[in-house]
Amino acid sequence: MKLALVTDAWLPQVNGVVTTLVELVRAMESQGHQVLVIQPSLFRTRPCPGYAGIDLAIAPKAVLTQQLKAYAPDCIHIATEGPLGWAARSYCMRSKLAFTTAFHTKFPEILNAAIKVPLSWGYALFRHFHKPSSGVLVPTLGVQRMLAERGFSNLREWTHGVDMGLFDYQPAARNYPALGLLARPVSLFVGRVSYEKNIAAFLDLDIPGTKIVCGVGPLEQSLKQRYPQVRWLGVLPRHELSKVYGAADVFVFPSHADTFGLVMLEAMACGTPVAAYPVHGPVEVLGDSQAGCMREDLREAVMQALALPRSSARQRALGFSWDTAVAQFMGHLVHCSNGARVSLADHTDAAAHTLLTSTGPASAT
Repeated sequence: MKLALVTDAWLPQVNGVVTTLVELVRAMESQGHQVLVIQPSLFRTRPCPGYAGIDLAIAPKAVLTQQLKAYAPDCIHIATEGPLGWAARSYCMRSKLAFTTAFHTKFPEILNAAIKVPLSWGYALFRHFHKPSSGVLVPTLGVQRMLAERGFSNLREWTHGVDMGLFDYQPAARNYPALGLLARPVSLFVGRVSYEKNIAAFLDLDIPGTKIVCGVGPLEQSLKQRYPQVRWLGVLPRHELSKVYGAADVFVFPSHADTFGLVMLEAMACGTPVAAYPVHGPVEVLGDSQAGCMREDLREAVMQALALPRSSARQRALGFSWDTAVAQFMGHLVHCSNGARVSLADHTDAAAHTLLTSTGPASAT
């Protein structure tokens, strides 16, 4: 199968959307599928206003059209609602091609927090963007219900996964030499230091021990000045981030705006329990397990999460695999030409036929 994946979020950006898409492409290519990633570095770009480190494509329609025509994909998936997403949507509609989309991020909430755009305006724009999609992929049933209530249609659940090998289990929070000796308990936040993450709710908590923040973003400098006692680590390589997760006693997820929260799974895979608000993302990632604690009082959630067994967090994370997530994603794809749902069995049979005819019967045996 030839998939064209159009995304405004890609490396070197560091966030859950990029991690999800990178893992998706890696898994699909390992299964023999072809994936063309149409992403910002293939175009002229400019920084996203208010979001340092995120570049957006400038007037991408003509180049994107050439790329898609030359590639002639079987399926097109538009992952984001940025300039590339709108250009791909326009191309598909002009060419009468079916496509799927995804709702990864509550951008209406971000726009509301950053520049006070009313939520109703933001969701009206996004509803318009996704309306012609043959399938709008969403990460949780809670987000699916929320979007349905706001008038979105053709919603499809698409869960996410975690690399259980990279984020290895630590039965007890361990000292990580690169951090030095820290007063415990160690409370950790990982994510973009930006408006929608509600990070000040974590930083303002009156809790014992040490607070650590991994990430960068538009609020980083101002928050560093306001909270000099916090350990600010910036962006870390993923193998090093795994060690920081394993050094934490509790992972604090203060966001109300995330649709999933992949960082929670990464922390849980290392055995670190999660403290969060009872909102979309945590409700379904944590479920009714002992992997974390959800309370309207975030301090209470932190203190109760500290008493949870680390083994429960790891056990809950084991239920989220990339294999399952990739299979679910591929099952939602549609053929560009007729909008029919992709049959994975057909692609498996076609791949086997290609192998047999290219190598010959003797090689096949």
